[in-house]
Amino acid sequence: MAKKHLIWNERYECMPDSKKKELQLERLKLLVSRVYDKVAPYKAKMDAAGIAPKDIKKLEDIAKLPFTTKEDLAANYPFGMFAVPMKKIIRIHSSSGTTGKPKVAGYTKNDIKMWADVMARTLTCGNTTKNDVVQNAYGYGLFTGGLGAHYGVEKIGATVVPISGGNTKRQILVMKDFGVTKMCCTPSYCLFLSEALREAGLEPGRDIKLNTAFLGAEPWTRELREQVEKNISIDAIDIYGLTEVIGPGVSSECMEKVGLHIFDDNFYPEVVDPDTQQPLPLGEKGELVFTTLTKEAFPVVRYRTRDITRLIPEKCACGRTHIRMERLTGRTDDMLIIRGVNVYPSQIESVIVQIPGLEPHYQILVDRQGAMDMLEVWIEVSPGIFTDNIKGLEKLEKRIRGEMESVLGIGVKLKLVEPKAIQRSEGKAQRIIDRRTVYDK
Repeated sequence: MAKKHLIWNERYECMPDSKKKELQLERLKLLVSRVYDKVAPYKAKMDAAGIAPKDIKKLEDIAKLPFTTKEDLAANYPFGMFAVPMKKIIRIHSSSGTTGKPKVAGYTKNDIKMWADVMARTLTCGNTTKNDVVQNAYGYGLFTGGLGAHYGVEKIGATVVPISGGNTKRQILVMKDFGVTKMCCTPSYCLFLSEALREAGLEPGRDIKLNTAFLGAEPWTRELREQVEKNISIDAIDIYGLTEVIGPGVSSECMEKVGLHIFDDNFYPEVVDPDTQQPLPLGEKGELVFTTLTKEAFPVVRYRTRDITRLIPEKCACGRTHIRMERLTGRTDDMLIIRGVNVYPSQIESVIVQIPGLEPHYQILVDRQGAMDMLEVWIEVSPGIFTDNIKGLEKLEKRIRGEMESVLGIGVKLKLVEPKAIQRSEGKAQRIIDRRTVYDK
């Protein structure tokens, strides 16, 4: 039986390739001229590379432009990469940074409209209509997930339930009593919810009406998808986004589930070799790079996401002509994603080196309890401190936890260990032990 496919914006989602390339080139030229004139860091980089806006004459010329990296954002924190004055910024979101400083994104009125449109496309990829009730369990606040999904639901005209994350008993109550048909949350939380629903004896179709979940903000496997879909008889749709580009709404699977459609009339994708930084042919796996073609407040040019994937040029059975990206297979840096939050070892190290009594030897353990990711940090203490009284260690642990959770934005389990307890390496230190892969195999 053929799958049902709804499309939100046929003008752009089903645009012929030749016409789309014309549009992309037109928008790229305008973007490059604007950032050169309005964003000092871009002008400096382009001048250093000997590139001027007039040099962009065809789409392939994008490879002449310098990359933008997370280090550029950190160096120009908080508003140095904005292309409009603050009086035109109507909203600010942010995500975690590498040293405790967040990556800050500003939005104009037009940016919010565009964001709502691409999120409406995302939700329509999973056949959301104005007749649906959508339970939004992404976090509201500086994190882009909550409000990004919220505006997309309202754009479609569906009913949004802005429940945010946590409080599983309430989530289940709302899902059952409100007749929820669609869900937005992280994959790990969706699995947790699916198991809680089964434990509560609630039957799909009889007690709950949920049929689709839009899952993003953290990596997840096909095996996890199969488990969620089996547990509660729903379609689990993979969605992708990042604060630096827009938030959620950069790309989404459709009901075919054969790659994520990149809304490439707004976000121009490239895949480059992470070592040589040269563009790779379509279909080859490498690092995903994005250029925002339509953002006003915070445009990015050739932003290195560090995510590993490949672009799929073949057409999809759903009718969309957007190029697709394969599900992510890893990253080129050491960033961890824990319950939707970006965590870098350098953030943890920045806390450790500032507290007297601690050695610069630590290990990060990521595990999974049920369906939830857990973060634990082992830290060596200085000789003499470890043999001190228990109350002293408890006080030290409380201070470390408070400062670390303030920097990371999530709960952390700590274990203070005696000197030399953490295994040394003659080569690169093994800072991270990620046990989640055991459960994903």
